[in-house]
Amino acid sequence: MSDVTALQDILCVSFGDSSILQQSLIHRSYLNENPDPTLASNERLEYLGDAVFGLVVAEELYRCFPESSEGELTNLRSALVRGETLGRVALALHLDEYLYLGRGEDESGGRHRSRTLGCALEAVVGAVLVDQGFNEARRFVLKILESEFKRL
Repeated sequence: MSDVTALQDILCVSFGDSSILQQSLIHRSYLNENPDPTLASNERLEYLGDAVFGLVVAEELYRCFPESSEGELTNLRSALVRGETLGRVALALHLDEYLYLGRGEDESGGRHRSRTLGCALEAVVGAVLVDQGFNEARRFVLKILESEFKRL
């Protein structure tokens, strides 16, 4: 397993427990080819990160667009948290370089697939939540989505 110290610098988050960040990068295909009972895939962290993204983005849109209707806010939120957007943000953060993928997944382009990258980014947000708490996870989400919010 690679050292995630450089990734912490890229993310501007210093993890108290870097193994949580490392877990956020483990795709289930890696575990299929490298069984290790001490490792877990990023899916549970992805679940948390998805919820954090949804809440933080919804709250920020509500605050920034006070005249927008519920439908308009929903459309804006969907544009920000969809896989293509999250995949683009994940690439900008170089998450593709840190993913643990099975050989087949890697050879079939998984490292650059928007869905895989977006899920990994959600897992990273989940890891920030677990390690640092909600306020830091919120700050992190707003920081990494700053350019996407400006596009709106």
